[in-house]
Amino acid sequence: MSALSAAPAAVPFSVQIRETSHAQHTEAETSTFMSRLLGGELGVDAFRRYTEQLWFVYRALEGAADRLADDPVAGPFIRPELFRSTALGRDLDHLHGGADWRTTLRPLPATERYAARVMEVARDWPGGYVAHHYTRYLGDLSGGQVIRSTAEKLWGFARKGDGVRFYVFEEIANPAAFKRDYRSWLDGIPADDAERLRIADECKHAFALNTALFGDLLSGDFSR
Repeated sequence: MSALSAAPAAVPFSVQIRETSHAQHTEAETSTFMSRLLGGELGVDAFRRYTEQLWFVYRALEGAADRLADDPVAGPFIRPELFRSTALGRDLDHLHGGADWRTTLRPLPATERYAARVMEVARDWPGGYVAHHYTRYLGDLSGGQVIRSTAEKLWGFARKGDGVRFYVFEEIANPAAFKRDYRSWLDGIPADDAERLRIADECKHAFALNTALFGDLLSGDFSR
């Protein structure tokens, strides 16, 4: 066997990005807030406040979509079928019993930092935007479904109805196939090794921002 044929294949970027950020992903996923929320220890008010904070994050993500649609790095990831802001608005209307929340809702300090970072990379670094896009939307299509089903059982939301529409991707008929496509877009991202490592590191930062948000949420009073 020649030295050329014996050389190991390059690790696909979709694998690199997942493995590089695995520890931070696990930390966010198993945070005290999320564990207590999904375990039923916290009430529906905690779920509502979490949904409120997502509103600011997704406005930052989706507010940059038009500007990045033609970008060679971020453009392939701008998929309207993923957009969550409209669904979040419907959920919050339901959770608040009306639309008054739009004039009174405020981000927590960790949410402000999170949204500011998303807007910063959307403006200055498309690769960094991809990192945040990946951590949010691929997570919504995967672990987000556990949150949805748990919320339905704990607090009586209609299945895939108001209150949990954020987690329902009506325009994606086959989530498993879509996630495979998404990973292929990651693998084909036009970036050299150094830039790919930088993007993967930004994924770690994105998960850390999520963990900080959970910490802020945990400091709230969520009596049943």
